[in-house]
Amino acid sequence: MLYSKIEGSGQPLLILHGFLGMSDNWKTLATQFASTFEVHTLDLRNHGRSLQSDEFSYDIMAQDIFEYCQFQKLKKVLIIGHSMGGKVAMLLAARHPALLNKLIVADIGPKFYPQHHQDILAGLNTVDFSIKPSRSDVEVILKNFISDFGTRQFLMKNLYWLEPGQLAFRFNLAVFNHSMDEIGVALPDDLVFDKPTLFIRGGNSKYILDSDFENIKKHFPNSSIATIENAGHWLHAENPAEFYQKVISFIDLPLD
Repeated sequence: MLYSKIEGSGQPLLILHGFLGMSDNWKTLATQFASTFEVHTLDLRNHGRSLQSDEFSYDIMAQDIFEYCQFQKLKKVLIIGHSMGGKVAMLLAARHPALLNKLIVADIGPKFYPQHHQDILAGLNTVDFSIKPSRSDVEVILKNFISDFGTRQFLMKNLYWLEPGQLAFRFNLAVFNHSMDEIGVALPDDLVFDKPTLFIRGGNSKYILDSDFENIKKHFPNSSIATIENAGHWLHAENPAEFYQKVISFIDLPLD
């Protein structure tokens, strides 16, 4: 079973994080949403506190979420998915449309994305936990590969004390090393979800381009696309107030 934090009451709202993320990345927004909804902030498999497995694909992650909803007896859910979590949410929506009420996808499209995490993985693989590095030691190592401070801090959130004096990463790096091609795969060409869907992109991000709109509409004919200016791929962290407002405004729109 997947790890989740559940707070609030009302219509269920699931939040799915991106690659190398975890539920804690959404803590502030989840608390905001919990004033109106029953919020389920999840760790996807091989991330955070959820199960670690050699099986890793969008198919199996979407099935994980479906089984979680069945176990929790959730119906007519709202789902927010960011990046990798957005692709999981898209696939789940198309496979189980009756489960969802509305879908919100943050800064990812259904298209193929070439590998672009090589420097990050190189840095993560350079960390040798057998010599018991401190948190500051790990950051120094990562800085040699990852110049962006925000990205390093995002990754550092995955550090935890496995035992006194022994740090480790929460994510399953060994599996990611040989499953990286799974992250970028396009969703099936025949995938269609015709319920209300909102795509939110960062104005400074290149994950959703104007040229992608036609493909998005093919798969999600009842979709709209909004932009948060002066925000990058982590748009929900860079401008949480505008992200929250766009999501709430979309959810409040009446269903056809």
